[in-house]
Amino acid sequence: MTDFLDISPYDERLEKIEIEALLEAIFKRYGYDFRNYAYPSLRRRIWHRASSEQLATVSLLQNLVLHDREAFERLLSDLVIPVTEMFRDPGMFTVLRDRIMPLLKETPFLRVWHAGCATGEEAYSMAILLEEARMLAKSRIYATDISESSLQRARQGVISLDRIKLYAHNYESSGGTESFGSFYESNHGIAMLHPRLLERIVFAEHNLVTDRSFNEFQVIFCRNVMIYFDTALRERVHGLLYDSLSPGGFLILGNKESVAFTSFAGRYETWNDEYRIYRKLR
Repeated sequence: MTDFLDISPYDERLEKIEIEALLEAIFKRYGYDFRNYAYPSLRRRIWHRASSEQLATVSLLQNLVLHDREAFERLLSDLVIPVTEMFRDPGMFTVLRDRIMPLLKETPFLRVWHAGCATGEEAYSMAILLEEARMLAKSRIYATDISESSLQRARQGVISLDRIKLYAHNYESSGGTESFGSFYESNHGIAMLHPRLLERIVFAEHNLVTDRSFNEFQVIFCRNVMIYFDTALRERVHGLLYDSLSPGGFLILGNKESVAFTSFAGRYETWNDEYRIYRKLR
């Protein structure tokens, strides 16, 4: 491994050239496109990885990740840091439970997409919500992410024991009436989502930036993913989500995201502004 060396003086223009070259190389080598992500956040995360690898320049980091898949996976985990929990934003799940689920009950077969699912906690929550509504048997949840390592963890259905209390509180705050413990099994100090819930979830790798629509959905979650994108990339992803949503379907974004100021703004009805829930016009 290359020893860390100090660079002096700092050359901002050269640094940007190196970062652009790194992102282009990642796209061509691995198919992950970060070229239109917000630059300041991207720059910080790249330098964090370079420092962790004891590398002095972004060019050295580029050389490493091109020739070492494990090094690339470490960089990828820095670029797509998941922040998730079960029943996160309980009020949003209350709206789902009370206002949206009754509208979806007559759907012959319900398809839900969690785009950018990270380690699966949001998809687990939706499975519980559907079971409570007695809709899980006629539903399929598709949970996708750019990170294969996150997906591998999600497929296991493991629930962190140190977060059980928080998840139970979120569930109760969302209007849940069952015992949270009925949704997981605990063996040898490990809590795992009950198989009856996990079997209704399909976890798969999907890149919102480069991949196309793969089905039509009645509900799409894409929360706190596009905050890392620039305007052009957000517009492109909004197009993908719109094309993937059935007429009258629901799009749920993060609380700092919106369809406003996109070319798709007039194609949705704002169903709940606080929780960024939109309904595609028929």
